[in-house]
Amino acid sequence: MAKAYHILTLSTLFPNATKPNFGIFVERQTAGLAKRDDFDVTVINPLGIPPWPLHNLSRYNDLKALPYHENWRGLNIYRPHFTLIPNVGGKYNPYFIAKAILPLVKKLHAEKPFDAIDAEFFYPDGPAAMLISTELGLPYSIKSRGADIHHWPSVSGCKEQIVKAAHHASGLLAVSEALKRDMIALGMDGDKIMVHYTGMDHSRFHPRDRAAEKRKLNVTGPLIICVAALIERKNQHIIIEALQHIPNATLMFAGMGPARAKFESLAAQLGLSERVQFLGAVDHDALPNIIAAADVSCLVSESEGLANAWVESLASGTPIVLSDVGGARELVKDESAGYIVERDSQQVADAINKLLAEPRDQAEVAQNVAYFSWDINAEKMDAHLRKVIESKLS
Repeated sequence: MAKAYHILTLSTLFPNATKPNFGIFVERQTAGLAKRDDFDVTVINPLGIPPWPLHNLSRYNDLKALPYHENWRGLNIYRPHFTLIPNVGGKYNPYFIAKAILPLVKKLHAEKPFDAIDAEFFYPDGPAAMLISTELGLPYSIKSRGADIHHWPSVSGCKEQIVKAAHHASGLLAVSEALKRDMIALGMDGDKIMVHYTGMDHSRFHPRDRAAEKRKLNVTGPLIICVAALIERKNQHIIIEALQHIPNATLMFAGMGPARAKFESLAAQLGLSERVQFLGAVDHDALPNIIAAADVSCLVSESEGLANAWVESLASGTPIVLSDVGGARELVKDESAGYIVERDSQQVADAINKLLAEPRDQAEVAQNVAYFSWDINAEKMDAHLRKVIESKLS
């Protein structure tokens, strides 16, 4: 039986064969919506490839080798290429994305009309959705996730596009109440913005026998985990510095990024190389066991929306130590969840040491995020997109 609504999900943030964990929360949300009785979803995941001769660089080979069209874990997905100007071309990305994908969108729209566009990252996806909307007369929604609101407005030529796309959108989403406030501060209409928390698979992320999970990892003593990309604004250097004041602890980093060499060098300089492990990109199926093995999860970023790693840690019974950014206070409401600290190595060490000295009950920790679920996430997305579609009809 044909479904009532056909949604075009536009997302530059989406997993692929070379980066199966990249934007996996977007995939989970999209899959949840696609399972709803009334929604059929087509995903377009534009891939940025620079012009000649830069497109011959080896770093782009894996992206160029990805199939243009595939069934990705049950989702119908297209991966067209758009022109990417590295380092300096950020303000042009929405235009290049729209130019690259418009012929495909028109073709798909003619075969089976879309009812709305769901842009899954505020920039560049949002302004690109606005350009497609203008061409085809489709209502659109944009979701903000953190860096798209905290970083891109500071880049020349981007803030104006972000605010304009928000103004013309039929609906907006934010991953936390704090991010909604930041969007309003940029000049967006608060009445348009619905807070849309991430989901959580509690069958995967749940408390386990911590000692047994540590043995699997060959870890003795306290274990601290940091799940995040290794980039400057995530401030992993502060956690490494804090480790000097946490006796016998092992620190594991799950994630990849350009700052890895710098962080490895810092660990060596401080004589901590044997206690700091860089796991690289951890398969999402292996991640629950690692997080559940940890005594503490720590992330002291410059900015966040509401990090999935925070929710996954709490769901696993692992308390968190966070900087006061994004939706941190929406999760850490009391000491059962952990502590919010300044971005200072001594404060981080003090908070972690306190959690190690006074271990939290894992079930009580997990209760802090019991209300996060992918079913609820899909229900709210369903209701939101119905409103977006109805806005065109009214």
